[in-house]
Amino acid sequence: MNKNSTIYIAGHKGMVGSAIWRTLTELGYTNLIGSSRKEVDLRKQSVVRDFIRKIKPDVIIDAAAKVGGILANNNFPYAFLMENLQIQNNLIDAAHRLGVDKFIFLGSSCIFPKLAPQPLKEEYLLAGPLEPTNEWYALAKITGIKACEALRNEYDKDFVSLMPTNLYGTHDNFDLNSSHVLPAMIRKFHEAKLNNHAVVTLWGSGTPLREFLFVDDMAAAVVFALENKLPDSLYNVGSGIDLTIRELALTIQRIIGHEGDIIWDDTKPDGTPRKLMDVSKMHNLGWKHKVDLETGIQLTYDWFLDHTDIIKEIKL
Repeated sequence: MNKNSTIYIAGHKGMVGSAIWRTLTELGYTNLIGSSRKEVDLRKQSVVRDFIRKIKPDVIIDAAAKVGGILANNNFPYAFLMENLQIQNNLIDAAHRLGVDKFIFLGSSCIFPKLAPQPLKEEYLLAGPLEPTNEWYALAKITGIKACEALRNEYDKDFVSLMPTNLYGTHDNFDLNSSHVLPAMIRKFHEAKLNNHAVVTLWGSGTPLREFLFVDDMAAAVVFALENKLPDSLYNVGSGIDLTIRELALTIQRIIGHEGDIIWDDTKPDGTPRKLMDVSKMHNLGWKHKVDLETGIQLTYDWFLDHTDIIKEIKL
């Protein structure tokens, strides 16, 4: 891959997209392009096609998506299905029709069946029912994976799909109405610490097992896919290490310095019992994560503390 190649990063201001942008810049890539929703509404096919025709990218990295945790997925199923379908399908089809050389599609581990064998192998896709709390988002992402696979098979396109485990890190979403579990815990424990170490109530039983990957490691995986022609169409990206939600909470509580009690509200859903990715395919090709969980949580919390635009939203 030429360092002067034109690379369009859809969703470049989000947690994942900004990490990819930052990593590519550090590696000397000089022709990166991004777009805000105001500039390019990725849900509109004609707008996307005109934009791609104008910028003529060599590569498109699709890090754009409507994302959120269990609460958001439960409350807005149609939006999570339709908006994600619109965004990814418009980008994939424009890339195909306008001759873009390479396309990297980013998805999520929620594409796999709720009760699939662990760890999750790529071939388990479509082997059983999805987890109901995020099936709408998962269905959209599965469609994107299959679209890239179809183009790869029919037209020999270098389109590849990377499925990350639970991502977290700097530039994460700390809104309790739409955030994922790790940033939500950081915010809750931080707020409780400043409120005389108040009790923290967390969803579920705390028993589900989850795997987490620092976003900079995900960006490194994208660069790996960018700089190499991968032999298959679908790859898991993760740490290959999991822990219970309860263990995660205790780790975050210790790093933040919260000394109060934790209450587990088991009337709230747990989601999938376990989601551990089999990352052997990426490991065998030469990519492996570098940031351990405790280091990543500390880096994320430090970033959170440094950004007053987030802290000022917290009601103490």
